Amino acid sequence: MQITNEYSAVHVTQGENPVFCYRSGLAVYEETLRDGVLVSSGWNAAGYPLNTLANCPSRLNVNNYARAGAFDIELDGRTANFCLEFRDFTQSSDGEKLHTVLTLESAIMPVSIRVHTELDGTQMLTRYVEVINNGERAVNLNKLAVLSGGVETLERDMYAAHGDESKYYSVGYFGSDEWGSEGDFGWHDIQPETLSVDSRFGRDRFRHPLIFIRNNLTGSLYFSQIGWSGGCRYSVDYNVAGSSRTHLSLCAEITSLSPITVIPAKGSFVSPKVHIGVVSGDFDSAVNEMHRHIRKSVLCSPQTDPSALLVGAGMGAEHDMSVETSKEYIDMFARMGAELFIVDAGWVCPPDEENKWGDYNGINVPDAARYPNGLAEISDYCHEKGMKFGLWVDIEGLGRFSDVYKNHPEWRACDVYGNSHPRLIDMSNPEAALWAENELARIIEEYKIDLLRVDHNVSCREYFGMRDTGTGTPECLSVRHINAVYAMYKRLKERFPDVIFENCAGGGARTDLGMMENFNHTWVSDWQRAPRSVLITNGMTVALPPERVDRLVSGMGCHEFGSLGFHMRNAMLGHLTLNVISPSGMPVNEGQLEFVRRSVDIYKNFIRKFLPDSKYYHHTPDCSSCKENGLCILEAAANDKKAGALAAFTLSPCTGGRFTVYPKGVNAGLEYKVTLDNTGESFTAGGAELMRKGISLEIGQALGSELVMYEAT
Repeated sequence: MQITNEYSAVHVTQGENPVFCYRSGLAVYEETLRDGVLVSSGWNAAGYPLNTLANCPSRLNVNNYARAGAFDIELDGRTANFCLEFRDFTQSSDGEKLHTVLTLESAIMPVSIRVHTELDGTQMLTRYVEVINNGERAVNLNKLAVLSGGVETLERDMYAAHGDESKYYSVGYFGSDEWGSEGDFGWHDIQPETLSVDSRFGRDRFRHPLIFIRNNLTGSLYFSQIGWSGGCRYSVDYNVAGSSRTHLSLCAEITSLSPITVIPAKGSFVSPKVHIGVVSGDFDSAVNEMHRHIRKSVLCSPQTDPSALLVGAGMGAEHDMSVETSKEYIDMFARMGAELFIVDAGWVCPPDEENKWGDYNGINVPDAARYPNGLAEISDYCHEKGMKFGLWVDIEGLGRFSDVYKNHPEWRACDVYGNSHPRLIDMSNPEAALWAENELARIIEEYKIDLLRVDHNVSCREYFGMRDTGTGTPECLSVRHINAVYAMYKRLKERFPDVIFENCAGGGARTDLGMMENFNHTWVSDWQRAPRSVLITNGMTVALPPERVDRLVSGMGCHEFGSLGFHMRNAMLGHLTLNVISPSGMPVNEGQLEFVRRSVDIYKNFIRKFLPDSKYYHHTPDCSSCKENGLCILEAAANDKKAGALAAFTLSPCTGGRFTVYPKGVNAGLEYKVTLDNTGESFTAGGAELMRKGISLEIGQALGSELVMYEAT
């Protein structure tokens, strides 16, 4: 069943305990100001307000939830959740989004809390809170849960045949926080206890902050992302109350050392955003609704339009990076079909020092011995070949050979013990942040770049140093640092709207929606070796729409294992990026080149035409199951179901064989031409037949693949 619905509305029921009913698409979320506490009153995934039966509302009983509050804020060691008084509720609309602000005032401390909610007609809403210090002295923000409270209650006697309460719910999240394992999505049965999933604070930085909660008995599926590059945590509290009911609650919070920040007298603090939604449907329905929300309301500024999907190619410290080699590779990339050439890390280093680029970071001037005529010689050569020119920068890092490193030790971040970091700039220092922004603007203008590739190569521990920022109290610096980074890129993107901003952080360490708001697309991992490369694509296209997800052919170990088709097709259902297929001075294998060029043509002339607003289907979403079964299947389809591409990959171990795939992006009432890329064979079939009988494929080995294309006739 498909219901097209862009409905957004908020209804406030006044009274002793006012109710706020948020409706977006078919998602309904309600909160109640009850006895001075704003509490979650529950959700509905079919469009029904919770008082559809006016005298028998289905709102949650808050007494069943240990953390019933719709947020959790602690100031100066005291909770700010209680003794709140209603002051105002406003609504405004820009034609795309409905923005509401609920203003509450504390009766026990001089603080106001504004609860912001954005509705865009998708089944996902955006929530953030603003804490206003009305007092005459600074206050410490010690705890911050942007969204919390009850989700739903189940009457167990309605499901008596399902006696094992550990099977009622499954929780999906990225299981690894380590480099090279980004997108390790998996489903887990949740036991009657509290489950916490942490990102960055106390963990490594490569877990994208995302969670799915599936009710296996009712078909409801909740999904959420925290738009924050610092420490954050999801907590799911599953409480089995005796033999009659179960109670489920969710908390999305910002984590760091305490205080998280200090709010000055008469000042305010705006929290990171949490995005949360619900569908009554399957995993693909939830993912595509999340992608729709992200495209419409998060990564939606005209400056960050990703639809060009230019085929990039580049070279960095893995090559000698000389002018001669650069031109040779530009020629090769042009033949492969690339549209953009990027000079990666190493361009500021002297010859033979490319791999020591970290020590030279912060110089940001091309080495004269490497580029005697400057970068213009490379840029001009790109443009002669019809390619755009891009440049790599890690502006938040300083190398020991840079003048800034030597002259401004006070700009370097410190850890919690006061030790100066060997590289990271403290962006909470206004002078350091101003230098970084001015440097990026100079680089863009002076070197006339078409693309800026932003890297970030530190561990996340350095975010969490402590310093007095002028309030008299040391505070954790992560909030100020990250907000300064966000603000810098927002200003730069508005200043240089035609420059493509490409995000990278040691691979996929800052792919969150907060960082991505000002970028056209992002690297999601530096791990390109098969078979894990496909599992990374499989997982990260859950978190982000595919046109935002950069994947690489060759380089970074991609070429070491697996077939050429495996490498190409892994990248073709995302944002395609190329690397060299033959070293400098060695003839190119023309057959290999022809396959790459033909694949790039398929990408340009078929896949990328529908990719920017495509529906994406994860036939095998759980990475552990993919490994166990030796098979991963991904599919991107046009929103109107007139075209699509399905890629099937055998993993390891796998001896190959015949299997059937069932396209999900077809229309039962249309006829399609179906092409199997391995053989070039085509046939026609109706959408109903494809859905019912599927397509039989044979892949005869591990790390093999097939690309299936279908187009309405």
